[in-house]
Amino acid sequence: MRIKTSFERTRAESAVFMLGSAGIALGTLAAMVIVAGPDRILGRLFAINPIWFAVALGAETLAYLGYTVSYREVVRVEEGQLMLHRDAVAAVAAGFGPFVARGGFAIDRHAFKKAGLSDRDVRVRVMGLGALEYALLSPAACIVAIMLLVDGVRTPSYALTMPWAIAVPLGFAAALVAVEHRQRFDGRLGEALESIHVLKCLFVQPRHLIGPLGTAIYWFGDIVCLWACLQAFTHGTPNIALLLIGYATGYALSRRTLPFGGAGAVEALLPFALSWCGISLAAAVLAVFTYRIFNFWLPTLPAALGLRRLRASST
Repeated sequence: MRIKTSFERTRAESAVFMLGSAGIALGTLAAMVIVAGPDRILGRLFAINPIWFAVALGAETLAYLGYTVSYREVVRVEEGQLMLHRDAVAAVAAGFGPFVARGGFAIDRHAFKKAGLSDRDVRVRVMGLGALEYALLSPAACIVAIMLLVDGVRTPSYALTMPWAIAVPLGFAAALVAVEHRQRFDGRLGEALESIHVLKCLFVQPRHLIGPLGTAIYWFGDIVCLWACLQAFTHGTPNIALLLIGYATGYALSRRTLPFGGAGAVEALLPFALSWCGISLAAAVLAVFTYRIFNFWLPTLPAALGLRRLRASST
């Protein structure tokens, strides 16, 4: 039996997907509250400082704008196609929403195809979009990890910092060597290497630098959103270096690669990653839940409208 795509579902079916995502997220929250301790959670709730939520909202709005800019540039690079602003906004919003069982990259494939790219170019650019996200976050986490190791910091443990300090430089070096020989490979491997070439073009060609800049704005806004939510429950500035390591570890898989926008997975992984970096688990659970309201649930209406626009264009 063939499974319906996001574009073939009725509104009622999409609503069921959203409610299912909400159920998963709330179930995960309940489990995390038990693990962190209900008394500790209540103590943090009674001492909340909601003024920081305004900062979180502004930061997340900035993050989505940044991602939209980089999204259009990934389509345009290497003699690609120019995507309309409204199409990019629709695709970005829908791809981060709770309506897509196979993850946001399924939305991207449709949007890139609609922009006029060939099937191969669609696959290459979807992989390039994912690579662009980590091309900025991973080096930042690597630099912070090296600084923590040099300073002899024991929290987070070496098991968390060493992989970032070692694997990222080795991975980048191997990718740069392999991409120079991409013409020798066919199939998925050849397309993966071609996506790294697309990524390289974004960084080395000045007219495309707005793409990496948009991604940097996205990560900055999203991290500031989480930082502000932590401020609301900790009443103290979280250490930025530790926050960055925890954030990058919790996002070992991008929200856009996960089913239903990462509902449940992010709520479980990110608090633990933050706690491994010395942040109170109770504060982390509440902060991540609030952060998800700003970066996942509030954008649900734009995501539904974006999916509606993409659905209309596919008929």
